[in-house]
Formats: sequence, C-alpha cells, structure tokens
Amino acid sequence: MDGRAVVLNELAQGIRPLAQGVDWFEGLADTEQFEVLRDLAGFCIQARATSEDGPESIRRAGIRPTHTPAVLVTRGRLIEQLTKIINLPQDERVKAFRLLVALLGVSDDRRRLRFCADGCGHAWHHLRTGAGTATATA
Repeated sequence: MDGRAVVLNELAQGIRPLAQGVDWFEGLADTEQFEVLRDLAGFCIQARATSEDGPESIRRAGIRPTHTPAVLVTRGRLIEQLTKIINLPQDERVKAFRLLVALLGVSDDRRRLRFCADGCGHAWHHLRTGAGTATATA
C-alpha cells in the first residue's frame, strides 16, 4: 500500500485527526488534490459505499447538509455523484475531501463488521498494528 493510501485510510479510521488531513490536502498541488479525491472515490466504491451512508458521512465530515458535496452524496446513483464530487471547483475541494474521507470511514466500518469481523488480509484494516505501513511516508 502506498503512502497516500495509508494516510487516507488512517484518516478514515480516525487514526489520524481529520484536521491534520485537511492541512495535508490543502498543501497539495491542484493535480494532486484531484488525484486524492479520485483515489478516495475509488476506495469508497471498493468499500461498497451507498447513498444511505450520506447523512452519517456529512455529520462526521462536519460540513453542512446544504454544501454541494453533501447534497450530491445523498442523491442516489452514488458512482455518478462521486464523479461529480471529485470534479467540483477548487473552492469545494476541502469540503469534498472531508466528506469522502468520512464516507470511506462509514462504509469501511460497515464492511469490516460484515465481512472482516473474524479477521482479514486487508492491509488497511491492520494499520493500528503497523502492518501495511512500511511504505508510508506522509
């Protein structure tokens, strides 16, 4: 798992504080920010996120339900909405980042309870133990 994936999963799992993640994200170049949002959207799809995860994700993200990314995440057809979220204008990117980190956290929590409760080989589920972080540099 590369360093970026480790950071994003640590943020989603609450291992790193979201404020630290926002500072990191804001320090990235525009193209890197887009790549991070794209990666997060992909991780959310992998974790089987649904539109029903939207309200809890919005709450965890600390954004208002009226913010554009929040409105989009609850509209259904999540893959289409994620595409819209990652392509929002620059002034919406931090809100999108916060929301997608939270969405990953919500959906991965559910996935972990359903499919990984008795153990698994997912490196991102073993970050607290240090497994899978050998290449982390962020």
